[in-house]
Amino acid sequence: MSDPRFTAKRAERTEIPRPKRGEGQWALGFTEPLNKNEQSKKDDDPLNVRDRILHVYSRRGFDSIDPADLRGRFRWMGLYTQRKPGIDGGRTAVLEEEELDDRYFMLRVRSDGKLLSPATVRALGTIGTDFARDTADVTDRENIQYHWIRIEDVPAIWQRLDDNGLSSLEACGDSPRPFLGSPVAGVAKDEIIDGSSALDEIYRRYIGNPEFSNFPRKFKTALTGHPSHDVSPETNDVSFVGTVHPEHGPGFDLWVGGGLSTNPMLAQRMGVWIPLEEVPDAWEAVASVFRDYGYRRLRSRARLKFLVADWGIEKFREVVENEYLGRPLVSNPSPESPVGHRDHIGVHEQKDGKVYVGVAPTAGRVSGTVLVALADLMERHGVQGARLTPYQKIVLIGVEPAVVDALLDDLDAIGLSGRPSGWRRNTMACTGIEFCKLAIVDTKNRARDLVAELERRFPDLDAAITVNVNGCPNACARTQVADIGLKGQLVMHEGRQVEGFQVHLGGATGLQANFGRKLRAHKVTSAGLDDYVTAVVTNYLADRTEGETFTEWVARADEDLLRGDQVLEGAVS
Repeated sequence: MSDPRFTAKRAERTEIPRPKRGEGQWALGFTEPLNKNEQSKKDDDPLNVRDRILHVYSRRGFDSIDPADLRGRFRWMGLYTQRKPGIDGGRTAVLEEEELDDRYFMLRVRSDGKLLSPATVRALGTIGTDFARDTADVTDRENIQYHWIRIEDVPAIWQRLDDNGLSSLEACGDSPRPFLGSPVAGVAKDEIIDGSSALDEIYRRYIGNPEFSNFPRKFKTALTGHPSHDVSPETNDVSFVGTVHPEHGPGFDLWVGGGLSTNPMLAQRMGVWIPLEEVPDAWEAVASVFRDYGYRRLRSRARLKFLVADWGIEKFREVVENEYLGRPLVSNPSPESPVGHRDHIGVHEQKDGKVYVGVAPTAGRVSGTVLVALADLMERHGVQGARLTPYQKIVLIGVEPAVVDALLDDLDAIGLSGRPSGWRRNTMACTGIEFCKLAIVDTKNRARDLVAELERRFPDLDAAITVNVNGCPNACARTQVADIGLKGQLVMHEGRQVEGFQVHLGGATGLQANFGRKLRAHKVTSAGLDDYVTAVVTNYLADRTEGETFTEWVARADEDLLRGDQVLEGAVS
């Protein structure tokens, strides 16, 4: 923790907005913890729990774990207790956390945009087969996530990760969460600038650094030099987005204050030009503002987006420049946003004559066995490496054109398609009630079944329609920026509560960025989801104008068509 007295003294040079009541902002002198989370972090830096895991808990077992570590500091090591089996979604909000806890852990492994060699992919697979009951998911934070982890096995898992240049350090907690990097950094023909070295340097300087291990809440980072903005920069706390200055050339704009959950906000664009080598300094400045001025009184208002919204982007920039960077940033118009997003699925030429191949598991669900099989294929076909994507996909880098057809066939055989249906390509799902203590409904299995049914009903769909399935309001699978965003909740059906969803329609990132349209009192049961999505998609296909996207159609469509109460005839997919 930096000395708040020093920070406050520096702040005397800049007029800082002061809230009407104390919000726990360190730099304004509010250093006493105002909730149990802040008290726990003050009691002991969460980074210190690593040694206790290695030398105490892994040797003495689950029952030896201090509750403050178990439900707090473990998160800084990428560890959460998973949901105890058999607890239905109706009890999620009424049970105490310890009643939901299983004796096993979810483990989140960060990739941070790194190129994963075949050997590293194999190591990730064997962690799943050896320690996690063959589980493994690709998340929309470019992580690999495991379940059924025993505390006794954590040291061996960490050693295997260390041997392959990976880590679970600060993959959770009030910390610099895993970074999103462009999956095609350094190879895409249309890339503006490769920012990989900046992400590497941010990791080297700040991950595991006690000066940046205690934020008010999570702090999410994204960086891309690709014109498709392929890291969802609008929804991150801090994003560096490739841009070109007319005199200085390629660099990065700075976007801050994005985030979803129950109070969604799109990131605000600073309109600057930052050279590659200064990106880590800019990251440190933004992170320091959040650490020192972020709201720590209420967890529900502790994300950076609330501070940016209250201050405004101009004041935020002023504080960054004057109090942390010590120099002005170069102004430059923010880059234009693309329509939609780029997931890099399929075969694409690289700038070196090779190709990259994007493949789609269904809703991010893979397994240790699948990852080992993928490593086998990568070695057999001479693939340089793999990257994970913010859309729960995998991109294989450095493929010789001559082996593409054989590679695609082999990938299909292990369930990773490089030529998936539009539904499989464009559907994401969070962990859901199977393992998550916050979830209310099933997501992974429901998404898989939905994809299969929509493939049957719309086999030749000619439009990209994204479907994001979420198990609770926290929007881990980005509910509000999908064409069809599904937020899990219990709904009444025939006099009883059943699993269902609140529906968001027409959300998007990019040029059409918005949070989707919610229909008053409109809920859909999980059992009725196939028919509901079918009705809405049928109406879109029948009613759209030439070239009209789903997002554009939703903005003008009649409510009866969006509710599925009326189904038009004559749709052509």
